[in-house]
Amino acid sequence: MTLAGRQFRTTDGNPLPPHSGWFSMRPIPEGVVEPMLRQGVWMLATIPALIAGWTDWRWRRIPNWLTVPALLAGIGFNCLATGWTGAKESLLGAGLGLGVLLPFVLIRSLGAGDWKLAGALGAFLGPSRMITVLLGTVLVAGLMAVILIIWKKRVGRTLRNLAHMFRALFTLHLPGPEVSLDNPESSRIPFGVAMAVTAVLYTVGKAWGWA
Repeated sequence: MTLAGRQFRTTDGNPLPPHSGWFSMRPIPEGVVEPMLRQGVWMLATIPALIAGWTDWRWRRIPNWLTVPALLAGIGFNCLATGWTGAKESLLGAGLGLGVLLPFVLIRSLGAGDWKLAGALGAFLGPSRMITVLLGTVLVAGLMAVILIIWKKRVGRTLRNLAHMFRALFTLHLPGPEVSLDNPESSRIPFGVAMAVTAVLYTVGKAWGWA
């Protein structure tokens, strides 16, 4: 194809064939549509993640009006994108996020809003990507905890609280209220913020080929 004397070519050097107009429709190559749809669903996970990160940072809570619709939306979008396969992956991702964090909710070392956010993000991301996000969240939360401990000079108290929590986890007994994250006097780590940061970095990295 030529325009104003210029010959346009494909990426392999062959000349473009003539066509009737600039807006002629050409089929998208097979095997491209499904990955594009999946990536679009993953990118949508950044929306509830950003909102949850903001609410957890600002008010230390993640509301149900965000997490429950987000979980349903993740399942629905995956189902629309890739059918039953997408729905199955979405349910597995949600189940993974909820199942892994459930013990920490039961011993009250993690809030219910954080737990439901993990299920919602898992519904968007699926199990394999949710594992990566959970591992990254632990690292980000750990970094935030170290900064907070040093800043508030509570190293000894924090180590005692961690010991109480781990003992409660392995003995299946609830710890005392003095080590609960619901205690306003305790040094609380906004786990939802850590999860939101990790989810956004992961999805953006995937979109740009960094992860």
